[in-house]
Amino acid sequence: MVSTLLRGSLLACAAAFACVGSADAQSPYDGRWNIYIVTTRGDCQTYNLAANIVDGYVSFPNLVRAGGRVTRRGNVRVVVADSSGTASGAGRLSVYSGSGRWSGSSRQGRCAGYWTAQRGG
Repeated sequence: MVSTLLRGSLLACAAAFACVGSADAQSPYDGRWNIYIVTTRGDCQTYNLAANIVDGYVSFPNLVRAGGRVTRRGNVRVVVADSSGTASGAGRLSVYSGSGRWSGSSRQGRCAGYWTAQRGG
C-alpha cells in the first residue's frame, strides 16, 4: 500500500545521504520524535507519525519493515518496504528538530517530498 509505505518514510525520511560512522549508545538523538511528511511530487498524502530512536537506531511503531540509523553527527537515513514498494528518507537531526527529503516507488508510481521532525512525547 502506498499510504503505509510513504507514512514510514518520513523520518528521515529521503534522498541520498549515506550513513557515515556508527551511532553511539545513548545518542543525543534518542527519544520519541514527531514526524511530518509532505508530498511535493506524485499522488501521495501528507502524514504525521511517531518515530523512536534508541542507541541511534530509528524505529516506527506499527511498521514492521522499517528502520534506520542516526550518526553521531545527526545524519539520518531510513528505509521502509512493504509488498507494494519501497521508500527511503534522509536528512539531518539536531538535538530538538530535523528535516530532510524522501522518495518512494510502488505499483502506483513515484512520489517524493520533504519531512520535518520535532522531538516530543
